[in-house]
Amino acid sequence: MAISVTAMDATRPTFGALVEGVDIAAGVSPQVAAEIEDAIDIYGVLVFRDQVVDDDQQYAFSQHFGEMETATGDIARPQDRRLPMTVNDISNLDKDGNVVARDDRRRLFGLGNMLWHSDSSFKRIPSKFSLLSARTIPGEGGNTEFADMRAAWETLDPALQAECMDLICEHSQIHSRGKLGFVEFTEEERAKWAPVLQRLVRRHPRTGKLSLYLASHAGGIVGWPVPEARMFLMDLTEHATQRQFVYAHEWRQWDLVMWDNRVTMHRARRYDHTKPRDMHRTTVACEDPTVAEQAA
Repeated sequence: MAISVTAMDATRPTFGALVEGVDIAAGVSPQVAAEIEDAIDIYGVLVFRDQVVDDDQQYAFSQHFGEMETATGDIARPQDRRLPMTVNDISNLDKDGNVVARDDRRRLFGLGNMLWHSDSSFKRIPSKFSLLSARTIPGEGGNTEFADMRAAWETLDPALQAECMDLICEHSQIHSRGKLGFVEFTEEERAKWAPVLQRLVRRHPRTGKLSLYLASHAGGIVGWPVPEARMFLMDLTEHATQRQFVYAHEWRQWDLVMWDNRVTMHRARRYDHTKPRDMHRTTVACEDPTVAEQAA
C-alpha cells in the first residue's frame, strides 16, 4: 500500500500532515523512508496514527533518517533512568513507573519542555528529527504545539531579516530552566550544559529554505550586550509563535509524531500532573554544528 500524506489543516497547507499507509512496527523500506523524508521537507511535522511500537521498533524506524543521538538532555542520574540511553524519557514517571511528586527535581526540570524550544539546540551538534511516541496520555491536556519557523522568517520585515542573517546565539539548558526559577545546578551539570553556539538563521540543506532557529535555550547573541540580546530574542519568539504559524497536536494513544527541529519550535502544554503521561522520544542528529553549515 502506498503512503498518503494529507495536510492536517487546510488553512495551513504546508505545515503539519497526517501520514497513512505506514506500519512502523513492521518496519519500512528505504524507499518508504525516503518518501517520508520528502514529506517532512514540505510539512515540517508528520503525524502517524495507531503506531503500537516498542522502543526497539521506534529506534529502528528512526535510524532510516540519520545518525542517532543518545539521551543526555535530562537531569536524571544514570541509576534513576527508566529507559535506555537510546530513548529520551519525556514522562512524569520514575524508574518504577510511578508518577513523580509535584516537587520532584526531575519534574521541575522537565517543566522546561513547556517553553518554546528546538530539541538539542543546547548541544554542539543539535538534532535533525525528533520522533515522539504517545504510550500513555492523560485524560485531557498535554497537547504539543509546533511553530513553523519558515513562515516566521518569511514574514519578517526585510530590514529585520538582514539584521538576523549572520547572528550567532548562545544556547544552554541552564538559561532555559533559569527562566522558570530552576537555578540549582551541580558543577557537573553546569559543565555538561555550558553554552554552545548556533546560527540564528539556517538554510535547510535539502529545500534551500531559510528559517529562524530559536529556542528558550538561547540566552545570548555573540557580540551583543545580554539584556539587548534577550529582548531581541524574545521579540523574535513572540513573532514566530503567533497563532497563524502554530499547529496544536491533540494526542491520541499510540500516535507517533515526527518533526524537523531545523524548521520548527515546539512546546508541551499543561495537564493534570497526578495523571501518568508517558512519551518516548528518539532523536536523529544533524550532520554538523550549525556554525559549520553553509552561511545562510
